[in-house]
Amino acid sequence: MFADSAAHAPQQHISKLAELSTQSIEAILKNITYFVFETALKIVLALIVYYVGRWLIRGLRKFIGRVMMRRKVDLSLQRFVLSLISGFLTAILILSIVGILGINTTSLVAIFASAGLGIGMAMSGTLQNFAGGVMILMFKPYRLGDFIEAQGQSGTVRDIRLFNTVINTSDNKTIYIPNGSISTGIINNYTAEPIRRVEWSINIAYGNDIELAREAVIEILRADTRILPDRELLVAVRELGASSVNIIARAWVPGEEFWNVYFSVNEIIYKTLPEKGLSFPFPQLDVTIKNGSPTEHRNI
Repeated sequence: MFADSAAHAPQQHISKLAELSTQSIEAILKNITYFVFETALKIVLALIVYYVGRWLIRGLRKFIGRVMMRRKVDLSLQRFVLSLISGFLTAILILSIVGILGINTTSLVAIFASAGLGIGMAMSGTLQNFAGGVMILMFKPYRLGDFIEAQGQSGTVRDIRLFNTVINTSDNKTIYIPNGSISTGIINNYTAEPIRRVEWSINIAYGNDIELAREAVIEILRADTRILPDRELLVAVRELGASSVNIIARAWVPGEEFWNVYFSVNEIIYKTLPEKGLSFPFPQLDVTIKNGSPTEHRNI
């Protein structure tokens, strides 16, 4: 009896091992099946999110593009803004897909943040110019063809770029002004308004008839057809100088005629006033010499 029990013991162990092996294989197959199914589900879900996300990004790009077109935003700024939005949303979409696939995105975000911080610190000046260019293109303090004065330079705007503004001076020099400094400084735009005021300073000698000088200047200004007739002319005594009576004359002209009117009227005034008996004084200095004799006055 004991012999039979001893004989059956190895067979029981073998059957138990076979049963355990069968269960292990079934568990492994079950786990593999579950893993494959789960992975396939994640891939399908990631593909769905990818295509839906791309469709939403394209739709948003078109919508923002139409809005900027209606508001007549500069073309270069439109392209940049659309590219920036597309890149930002695409990065978010990729991170979302990576998260759906079960990959840890924390380390990726940390790497991107560190890289962005390092690049930002290394390119702080460039980024400042870039931000200034975006502000200029958005708010348009000046446009192509405007004559401006900024950062100690003056000239006609030839190009507005994302990092600098290109101007052409009156003597045909090309100057590149960084947008970072020009966007935070004072900008004098001479052509922003359709009309401008021209001002002349006319000095006549003491003893000349002021009313005659005023009438002569007004006559000259009214004879020029480029001067706007619906704007008031001003001709008045500015000050009594050391050697002359200083008269100021002001008139309004179209912006593009500013310098033409200024130069031509200067020439006409120089030719016309002496014909009317008015004289332009030279600087004079009264010197009193005392040497024991009666005081003498000499004009130098």
